[in-house]
Amino acid sequence: MPHLTSVSPIFKFAAAAALAAALFGCASEPPRNQPRASAAVKPNPPSQSAHIRPDLRPFACVGGYRAGAVSGDYAGYPALTQFIEQMVQKHGFDREYLNGLFSQAKRKQWTLDYLAKSDQGLKGKPSKGGWTRYRSQFLDARHIDGGVAFWRTHQAALQRASQQYGVPAEYILGIMAVETTFGGFVGNHRVIDALTTLGFDYQRRGEFFRSELESFLLMARSEGIDPGKPVGSFAGAMGLGQFMPSSFLQWAVDFNGDGRRDLWNPEDAIGSVANYFAQHGWRNGQPVVSRTRGSYSGIDSLEPGIDHEYPLGTLAQAGIEPAGHCGCDYPLRLVLLRHQSNDEYLLGHPNFYVITRYNHSTHYAMAVHELAQAIKSGYQRLAGSPANLGEN
Repeated sequence: MPHLTSVSPIFKFAAAAALAAALFGCASEPPRNQPRASAAVKPNPPSQSAHIRPDLRPFACVGGYRAGAVSGDYAGYPALTQFIEQMVQKHGFDREYLNGLFSQAKRKQWTLDYLAKSDQGLKGKPSKGGWTRYRSQFLDARHIDGGVAFWRTHQAALQRASQQYGVPAEYILGIMAVETTFGGFVGNHRVIDALTTLGFDYQRRGEFFRSELESFLLMARSEGIDPGKPVGSFAGAMGLGQFMPSSFLQWAVDFNGDGRRDLWNPEDAIGSVANYFAQHGWRNGQPVVSRTRGSYSGIDSLEPGIDHEYPLGTLAQAGIEPAGHCGCDYPLRLVLLRHQSNDEYLLGHPNFYVITRYNHSTHYAMAVHELAQAIKSGYQRLAGSPANLGEN
């Protein structure tokens, strides 16, 4: 296209808007004889918030939604009207299509009540026995045996993901175990309901969830999905690995090569979790946590958790050192685990921090780590059994 240098600004804006509508707009029918571009994404550097790039592929918006104005639970919401206008101007969506879609959205009062209670306890310190109680939810036969069975079923995809992304299979499985028990429960909330509720009725993080709603609509359009159909968690997380829509746009991959990123498909979920870890800095062959020893005389001078890291020299001055050979020349995080009868301190390596990029919780990362090790042990025992050697 020739560069518009001598045209008036008003004409430039009108031309740009027309071009955006032609490129992005939700057609009433999918383009015919149009080869679908590969849905696999190139690696992007990790970031705290996804940078949403325009989707230039002329895919149809699926679902047949259409209305002159929003009705239903979200009728008369000025913030939603503004959001729809933003989607029209920024991404070329059809206004009547979005009016029809949001007329179907349901306000989830249960979600709002649940989060109101959860927010009250956000500032609390770990309680005695907190790790014991949290661990017991995941370190059980259901999760471990389920992981072994899933590994055996999807061995080829896990091996390929490990080789391609440098992430051990057991940690991919550790994520899926904690998130959905390998797809056993991916959530039963419509994503459009969850994100609309949280985007426009949850003040504390409304801006974040409106951004996720924007990403969800872009995801649905680019993948040819009816945005009224996907179900996930009460917060809008999707698939076996529970990706939020912004994470989908950045890190989901088409790992089975069918031209579509589908996080409810085990192979795509495996590749996407591995890619997420790789792009957040997973160091292949390095540990996740180390046990500690020492006098712990200066332990009160250090702050445990993922927000603080300490060189080995600083830890030594506080009476803490790795129980075994560390071989690490990088700062470590102090991990506090409160058992029922005692407190335990571990050292978190960079790979531990990578796991917390999935969920910013030391308990979460430790559950993933311990499940990964338990599933690996179970898989190796089964693979080493004489009756099963021929199958692995």
